[in-house]
Amino acid sequence: MSQSRLFIETNEAEARSLQSSFEFAFEDDGFAISAFEDLENPGDWTVSVYTSTDQVEELSTRMTALAGDLGFEIELQREDLPETDWVAETLRELHCVRAGRFVMHGSHEMDAPAPHEIGLQIDAGLAFGTGHHGTTAGCLDMLSEVSKRKTFYNALDLGTGSGVLAIAVAKAHQAQVLATDIDPVATETARQNAKINGTQDCVECITASGFTHRRFGEQAPFDLVIANILAKPLQSMALEIALHTMPGGTIILSGLLPHQQRMIVATFRQHNIMFEKSYIRDGWLVLVLSKP
Repeated sequence: MSQSRLFIETNEAEARSLQSSFEFAFEDDGFAISAFEDLENPGDWTVSVYTSTDQVEELSTRMTALAGDLGFEIELQREDLPETDWVAETLRELHCVRAGRFVMHGSHEMDAPAPHEIGLQIDAGLAFGTGHHGTTAGCLDMLSEVSKRKTFYNALDLGTGSGVLAIAVAKAHQAQVLATDIDPVATETARQNAKINGTQDCVECITASGFTHRRFGEQAPFDLVIANILAKPLQSMALEIALHTMPGGTIILSGLLPHQQRMIVATFRQHNIMFEKSYIRDGWLVLVLSKP
């Protein structure tokens, strides 16, 4: 199937706002979205959305409407692409991302991590989570922060995507990590990434919806739970997350917008999970909670 790129050339502030809006609106559509600065012309940014060519007209209308909701008048441009792995080609150009002690990089940036940093090699793939998204990077920031005062031994990465968060926990703490996702493609991607990063003996990847798999009962309770998903699933699974977290355990939640903090904190408080800290990266909210 032929592919096309719809893109907008703009400034950094507008690019970041558009990227966040498009990522939220198109989450269920599976469109690849990117925002880059032109390194030869600092300050010039491009926001791109990739889709099959037969969806261009519909996508153009939706992008224009979303930009209008933000108060932006955009000039939407189009590029028809040759048959290629366009997701990988787009993400391959991303530079390494630093989040706390962690450095996420591709195989083309093996020298990126400094000696005191923890390198996470995550190449472009079909699963969410190269670390360039604010939700993933924000989780890593908070993992780095809580790791200053706590050591984890038995962790759960709920909605693992590419497996980057599970791999980070395994590398930072030599912990056993159960990494789960409802998407079997994500599960296999996470498994491959764990092997690439040398954490295959620590990270177990399974395909599971919610907490239905027998491995939850076998490995719980967890001293760390990370769930980078969305507000509604987090609310629906709050009780199960609480039940599977040991007393004194830490919970890191993301995939959230800042205005959802009060709602999520209130839901988890009903299950004796206490709020500790909130953090925002690139417009996305991360919550750190704990079980007394």
